[in-house]
Amino acid sequence: MVAIPQDLPGSPEYLSKLRYAWRVCSVTSLGLVMIGISGSTLNVALPTVVRHFQADAFSAGWVLLAFLLVNTATLVFFGRVADLMGRREIYLAGFVLFTAGSLLAGLSPGIWFLIAMRAVQAIGAAMILANGTVIITDAFPPDRLSQGMGVYIGTLSVAQLAGPTLGGLVAETAGWQWIFWMNVPAGVIALTWGAFTLRRVPRGPRRSVDAAGNLIVFAALSAALIALSEAGSRGLGSPVVITGAVIAVVLVPVLVAVERRAAHPVLDVRLFGERMLAFANLASFCNALARSALILLVALYFQAARGIDAVSAALGVLPVPIGMALASPITGALGRRIRPYALSVGGALLSATGLGVLLLNIDPATPYWIIGAGLFLCGCGSGTFLTGNTTQVMSALPAGSLGVVNGFRLMIMNVGIVLSVALTLSVLTSSVTPELRGQVYAGTLSRVSPVAVEQLMTGFRKTYAVLFAVALAGALMAALARPRGLRRPDGETGQAAGGPDEAAGPVA
Repeated sequence: MVAIPQDLPGSPEYLSKLRYAWRVCSVTSLGLVMIGISGSTLNVALPTVVRHFQADAFSAGWVLLAFLLVNTATLVFFGRVADLMGRREIYLAGFVLFTAGSLLAGLSPGIWFLIAMRAVQAIGAAMILANGTVIITDAFPPDRLSQGMGVYIGTLSVAQLAGPTLGGLVAETAGWQWIFWMNVPAGVIALTWGAFTLRRVPRGPRRSVDAAGNLIVFAALSAALIALSEAGSRGLGSPVVITGAVIAVVLVPVLVAVERRAAHPVLDVRLFGERMLAFANLASFCNALARSALILLVALYFQAARGIDAVSAALGVLPVPIGMALASPITGALGRRIRPYALSVGGALLSATGLGVLLLNIDPATPYWIIGAGLFLCGCGSGTFLTGNTTQVMSALPAGSLGVVNGFRLMIMNVGIVLSVALTLSVLTSSVTPELRGQVYAGTLSRVSPVAVEQLMTGFRKTYAVLFAVALAGALMAALARPRGLRRPDGETGQAAGGPDEAAGPVA
């Protein structure tokens, strides 16, 4: 007599699991919105903070860099720690640290204390980000995972929509301290709701943490991110950039050698020998590199080339987050009928199409509807790709490696974000004289001369060409990430001839 599974769609057990999954999604989405809004508001309010402390350019840059550096370098670590010590506990501890860091940041007596508190925020954010996707993957039934992931990824657009406007209003009306203090009630709410909602899960076996691997990962990422962040301002020939790049490159083979010998490596290099996982992460890196600086680039175009004010420029870039907000949940719903692989490839191609529209129509007199259409396509492409790519990777992994691989996936995206900003600003300003570069960042170049504007337009064309090429490379990587056994949208798997089932995960 064949036993009938109790978790079939429509069964009471299935519906109960689905209700719990959506509650989990509300917790993780709240965490993502809180972190996203915190970062985007500070980007707008940074000049107010710098003026308050009379900070120099070096320390002002570290207000942003400290968070990104520490967050990126600890994502893999906290993915591994959560696998060993309990995902619920580490996730909730992230809310505690992020909230405490935000409270103390608003009380900062000096700029370097603020930078230290930004590092504390980053550790808390790493605990949250490294585990949010895994918690959703564990909670949702396989046939509804793409829907949950679509809502989760779609909350990124909420932060992009609300953050800049909120940051400007708070800094002007309440003071820069409230840029950080507004995280406190949000953090308390998220912590309370998470503690009430998330179920305890059994901890894994007690195993030693790979201390050597963690230190090497942190050192390599620190060197790489410092080199990338300084390349835009100091140039590729700067001793800081060269030293950082050399250290990062030298430490990569050292890391591989150490991790191969570790009993419980923080970064299991064997996982990345699987073809689908390697190409999917490369596609994610290319997508982050092509899209992350787009809003900054277009805002500079509106202000420096067309001479409009910052508020109008902020409104002008809204088609990007609007496109993400629309595409992510729609893609999640389509994921029940369309494979994540196809959504990932389609999203990457859509992003490249949007950048192609912007590349072919870069001129100060271009009608806004054309620019808006290109930005909307980029936003839709990013929302579609992120949902499809994340679902594809997370649904193909064995449960024991979800945390570390998800941390690595987020780390790759963060490195792409840093490189995107540095690369974009370097290529953009390479066409104008050093004396005029400050006018570009200030958004006042249009007041200088038509010749200067035309020089800047050459820089925009070069930049869009580079980003378009990267986006096409990302589409190619996404296409090469085709799994040997494709998972059908209903959660079952189809075996390709001669190939293993996708659900089996990476082959050691």
